[in-house]
Amino acid sequence: MHKKSFVNLKYKPYKDDIIATYRIESKLGLKKAAIEVAKESSIGTWTTLSTLEQKTFDKLAPQIFYINHKNKTVKIAYPIENFELGSIPQLLSALAGNVFSMRCVSKLRLEDLSLSTKYINSFQGPKLGINGVRRLIGIQNRPLIGSIIKPKVGLSAKQHARLAYNIWTNGIDVVKDDENLTSMIFNKFENRVKEVMKLKKKAEKETGCKKIHVFNITAPMDIMLHRAKLVKKYGGKCVMVDLVSVGLDNVQVLRKLDLGMIIHGHRAGHSMFSRDPHHGMTMLVLAKLARLAGIDQLHTGTVVGKMDGTKEEVININLSLKEDAGINRVLREDWGKIKPTLAVASGGLHPGLIEKMIKILGEDLIINFGGGLHGHPNGSVAGARACWQAVELAIDKDAKERPKEYFQDYRDAVKYWKK
Repeated sequence: MHKKSFVNLKYKPYKDDIIATYRIESKLGLKKAAIEVAKESSIGTWTTLSTLEQKTFDKLAPQIFYINHKNKTVKIAYPIENFELGSIPQLLSALAGNVFSMRCVSKLRLEDLSLSTKYINSFQGPKLGINGVRRLIGIQNRPLIGSIIKPKVGLSAKQHARLAYNIWTNGIDVVKDDENLTSMIFNKFENRVKEVMKLKKKAEKETGCKKIHVFNITAPMDIMLHRAKLVKKYGGKCVMVDLVSVGLDNVQVLRKLDLGMIIHGHRAGHSMFSRDPHHGMTMLVLAKLARLAGIDQLHTGTVVGKMDGTKEEVININLSLKEDAGINRVLREDWGKIKPTLAVASGGLHPGLIEKMIKILGEDLIINFGGGLHGHPNGSVAGARACWQAVELAIDKDAKERPKEYFQDYRDAVKYWKK
């Protein structure tokens, strides 16, 4: 092997290496293009460097140890010394930065990252995680049932709060702002928090069950942190960030405040870079980074709803959030002290889809209904009951023994959306 070679198909990754899986299309051919990616993402550049000493190369050079010409994929192992611990921005600048601008690469996709325990443990990860979220709301053995307030924007703070109360008292556990509702002229953030929290307490008293509202604090960082503290002041338990537009570094800043609240991650905008199967970065990579940054619950897909995402992809993402390793890993990932993240299934769901979705994704979920609740032919209250009934039918084998009239709202929903 040449003293400056980036290819070693016999290389066995060290335990601290970070492994990137890329899919590459290039006129140079897969091997030559992979070398250019390895160089640009680490210690090399487009030409020979007199400043690159052999000892530096030996310590820092990544190794391309797997090449699959059929699938156009390569795996590159990077010594951990190439990365700043605890810094997602630096990781992305290296592995998802200039490499995407090189002319020699026509298509490039960061398919996966296999992270070392040393690197993983340099992050805080979720404050609460799956178990903490379940303890907070007092629900252990079923999916959490959520709803997004619809319409996305347009309701006043009082209307928003009243709608939340109506559906909380008819089976819904978690109510959330939508991704583009922040502080609007007709619904100021602080007013919404005040109005919602008053009726949340009322709903909890009437139902005897804990309820959660997810307040969208997405904004420039100083405003975002102010809003988080405001939610905490009024007794709120959960805040939401649109993690693509806010940036994972700002999620880390929010997590470091250590406010003890659930951080809910909305993935709006991820398809700009994740949807093309030949270019960009997968949702799987974003999900892993979100878990590192401190997201307690994350939108990952539904398989059966309106959002893009195959069955295999969504299952794999969900596994990566809750277990040490998902499917088809090169090295088994040990997430050490980092707590698991609760998956959120959201986007185009209605009661008739729930049994199938739970069979695919399991019960460790928040199931979010938007239009599939508020669009019920008999209104939002009937929609909330229908969503509760759908989950009952999916997880309780004895539920079907109930009188037929008990499931009328569910049957109306199924009939309506089957049209």
